[in-house]
Amino acid sequence: MGKITKITLHSHLVLVCLMVLLILMAIPAYFWMKDTNKSLAAQHNSRMSPVIMVPGSSATQNRFNPLIKKINEDSPKKHSVLRLKVKNNGEITSEGWINRGDNEPIIVIGFENNHDGYQNIKKQAKMVNQVIERLTEEYNFNNFKAFGHSNGGLVWTYWLEHYYTEYKDTIIIKKLMTLGTPYNFAESSVNHPTQMFSDFVKYRNRIPKNLLVYSVAGTETYTSDGLVPEGSVDAGKYIYQKQVAHYTSMTVTGKDAQHSNLPENKQVVRLIEEYLLDLNDNGNPNSQNKQGTTQS
Repeated sequence: MGKITKITLHSHLVLVCLMVLLILMAIPAYFWMKDTNKSLAAQHNSRMSPVIMVPGSSATQNRFNPLIKKINEDSPKKHSVLRLKVKNNGEITSEGWINRGDNEPIIVIGFENNHDGYQNIKKQAKMVNQVIERLTEEYNFNNFKAFGHSNGGLVWTYWLEHYYTEYKDTIIIKKLMTLGTPYNFAESSVNHPTQMFSDFVKYRNRIPKNLLVYSVAGTETYTSDGLVPEGSVDAGKYIYQKQVAHYTSMTVTGKDAQHSNLPENKQVVRLIEEYLLDLNDNGNPNSQNKQGTTQS
């Protein structure tokens, strides 16, 4: 009997130890789940819808300062500005801040590696993804708009095709505006496709179907903005048209229609205010009663 009692006591001790261990394991899991649910609730209820801008090659996070100044001059409520720079080692430095209560701040992402070329565009898209991971953790927004000048539009396109799937269930990219973006690099005809353009077309089915895309071209001459062929900008329709909710192409002419001057062009500023920002449509991404050449 004594031996049986010892065995029973040992079994009870083992059972108690297991129960204590399970409780100790459950406590951190409980708090983790609580924090996760709190974060998801904050993200779901967030009213913030930032505009995230990516400049072209050789440009820095200060590239859009004149553009943002003009936007804020026209806006009844100023957009606060956060400028981020991603270094080659992955470190992210910041300048500026997002004001409390600003539901539409402007965030600019620059790169230490801001060189041209398809391989660098892939690296920059990965850097953009690092930033978005950090931003969504810190600010809990559930949607945003994107803007890219020149190669910045290529970075966004690559990001959409290769990284957006990570966020599609929790974060909506409502609108994308690209400005002077060379979807086929220096080629003026899609009959001579670059590897990048071919890849964009190949993976276009990964682009979200509810996205609104605006492709803006500049024309210093009849066929170019002085750097990017109009045919290369127009090649964007083979990537986005019939893939997204609406694809709209627009052309600006006259003063400041040269490639590097486009972000300061008054017509471009108006297009951003009318099509990209939520000022006029009260955040309604389905508002389409605007002028432009729409191809869906």
